[in-house]
Amino acid sequence: MKRNKIRVVIVVLGIVIVAGSVWFWHARRGADANDRLVLYGNVDIRQVQLAFNDSERITALLAQEGDHVHAGQLLGRLEGRRFEASVAERGAKRAAQCEVVARLDAGNRPEEIGKAEADMRAAQADRDNAERTLKRVQALRTHDAVAQQYLDDTRAAYDVATARLASARQTYNLMVIGPRKEDVAAAKATLKSIEAELELAKQDLANATLYAPTNGVIQARLLEPGDMASPQKPVFTLALDDPLWVRAYVPETDLGKIRLGMKANVTADSFPDKRYEGWIGFISPTAEFTPKTVETSEVRTKLVYQVRVFVRNPQGELRLGMPAVVTIPLNQPLE
Repeated sequence: MKRNKIRVVIVVLGIVIVAGSVWFWHARRGADANDRLVLYGNVDIRQVQLAFNDSERITALLAQEGDHVHAGQLLGRLEGRRFEASVAERGAKRAAQCEVVARLDAGNRPEEIGKAEADMRAAQADRDNAERTLKRVQALRTHDAVAQQYLDDTRAAYDVATARLASARQTYNLMVIGPRKEDVAAAKATLKSIEAELELAKQDLANATLYAPTNGVIQARLLEPGDMASPQKPVFTLALDDPLWVRAYVPETDLGKIRLGMKANVTADSFPDKRYEGWIGFISPTAEFTPKTVETSEVRTKLVYQVRVFVRNPQGELRLGMPAVVTIPLNQPLE
């Protein structure tokens, strides 16, 4: 009888211990579930299509698939003889027009002004001589010593000399004044137009080279040397590995538990023992239905909100499209 009582006590104690363990496990699990939020998604990055900004044949490509490139790195070149010739032509035009502007700004040379003054004095002498001759012929004509025709010819010669003197004076005055302001302005405007054409030619020459716009990884090389390039034909696909984020979806019922800037941990199937530090950088303002590619334990037709968890990836282990699990501790202090 006593043995039976001992057995009953042992059984009861065992039941109590098992029940306590089950209760503690459920309580601990519930506490853990309340302290963190687990989301499922995929690694996402931006991609850039790189193309030459002009049309010409490719002479060299300096990057391969998988190469890490940095901002400003030379990736390719086009045949540049056409662009170089255009730059040289417009450079020569600019140099010639600069001389025209300099000549107009400097005005007439002293030698040119001196020549105009000498021409004016010569015209003055011819006019004075024609005037004296006319006076003598007029005196002779009053005594019928010369014919009327001779007097007319002398008067005509005087008129011609007077006109030549007036023209020489105007020429001298123009030499002293210098070029017209309108001519100087027109020459300078022409120079600016040529300089603009030269800058365009230099830009065309610069467009014959392709540089990486930012750091990233060459994902695809789409053309080869010898191909004809154009702005509409991408040469490389560049994957921007910074920033890198996990695109996940949070149910509407859990939306109020997260906020921008919250820290998170990211794990991937390829590296199950590694945790990558991250933070919430974007929460969509609009709801959508759960994408069919996202594996969650929730009903797929439930409305969710897209979340981007930015993640540090110093070793470059996380790749585009890789499935990832995001764990967000919910007991984080407000910052």
